[in-house]
Amino acid sequence: MDSKELQPIKQRYGIVGNCEGLNHALDIALQVAKTDLSVLITGESGVGKEIIPRLIHDNSRRRMRKYFAINCGSIPEGTIDSELFGHEKGAFTGAIGEHEGYFGAASGGTLFLDEVGELPLSTQARLLRVLETGEYIRVGSSEVRKTDVRIVAATNLNIQNAIRDGKFREDLYFRLSTIPIKMPPLRERGEDIILLFKKFAMEIASKYQMPERITLTPEAAEVMKRYKWPGNIRQLKNVTEQLSILMRDTRVVTPEILSDYEIWPTIEEQGGLVRVGAHSSDAHTYQSEREMLFQMINALHREVSELKQQLAAGRADGVMSAEHSSTGGMTHLSPAVTVLPANTEARVVSVVPSDHNHQSQPDATPYAEEYVEESLSIEDQEKKLIIKALEKNRGRRKKAAEELHISERTLYRKIKEYGLDDF
Repeated sequence: MDSKELQPIKQRYGIVGNCEGLNHALDIALQVAKTDLSVLITGESGVGKEIIPRLIHDNSRRRMRKYFAINCGSIPEGTIDSELFGHEKGAFTGAIGEHEGYFGAASGGTLFLDEVGELPLSTQARLLRVLETGEYIRVGSSEVRKTDVRIVAATNLNIQNAIRDGKFREDLYFRLSTIPIKMPPLRERGEDIILLFKKFAMEIASKYQMPERITLTPEAAEVMKRYKWPGNIRQLKNVTEQLSILMRDTRVVTPEILSDYEIWPTIEEQGGLVRVGAHSSDAHTYQSEREMLFQMINALHREVSELKQQLAAGRADGVMSAEHSSTGGMTHLSPAVTVLPANTEARVVSVVPSDHNHQSQPDATPYAEEYVEESLSIEDQEKKLIIKALEKNRGRRKKAAEELHISERTLYRKIKEYGLDDF
């Protein structure tokens, strides 16, 4: 089913977005709605999983019957069996009467079990029996009851890890996931992020009768699309509400404003030891600058060490020529001197005696120590490294920032500072 066919469904349920992952999930939900197969919806918290079971119920033959949505994680473990399967009078302290339970009340309809991964193992065994036979027993009773209920479950847990850790039954997983549906995280939805932002901004402006809704600059829109959104749609809505209410002097959101709300792409160093985050404080600014300089200095030292090793290897092999030759961009002027090209970050001069017969002299040394002269201008080295990273990544600033181990914001500022806007 293409996006045009899905448009009426999206309008009916207030679904915003056209990303492939979202359309695929909606398409599967509409197809499975005509059956009674169990469905397991997976996805991170805040991605909107609760829309799918409602859509399935409303487009099924059960749409005229009851629909219940239960958050399994919000019900205490001691009462979850009673809530789901019901109990008899006197079954436990406080059971002053009979309770039908959701499986009895929802018979003929649909039961949505949200956060099903939070169910205790004993309750999982009861649920497995209902799925396999349609039978259940109330708490405190020995009478077997029947129910005709369609189960749709959802979880934000990694079920495979939960099974491995013994926290979720594998047989129940296979029964629940007859039809699996995965909801994509917000960070994978591209332009949908901007569409959702506009929707929330319009709703807030209308709700509080604001004269103008907030808008994004093109740069701020790029930041929004590159941000990881760990809280997904729920976080985006909260951020939009905060911006709508607190922005008084201007209604145009810039990257600098977003950084105040900690909305900025983060970069983790290899090994996960250092995270350069949003520009939230001066301390963060200085820390990121120091990290950048350390990275550059380390890179320079590595290059110098490599050059020294190459020169040492050349001496060991006895490769010395008195003739002028050019190899790999290095000019050999004499057996004694090797000079690197002028655009090299550091100059290495190897001083070698022209007479190799000095071994008879006890105080003579075959080779003098190498002398390394590095450029004292950190700004020059910084600029050269940035240019090198941008050229290597064909102007892709995000990739260049990752290679330099700095935040993208710092790279943007350095590009302006050094007049490298052409990249």
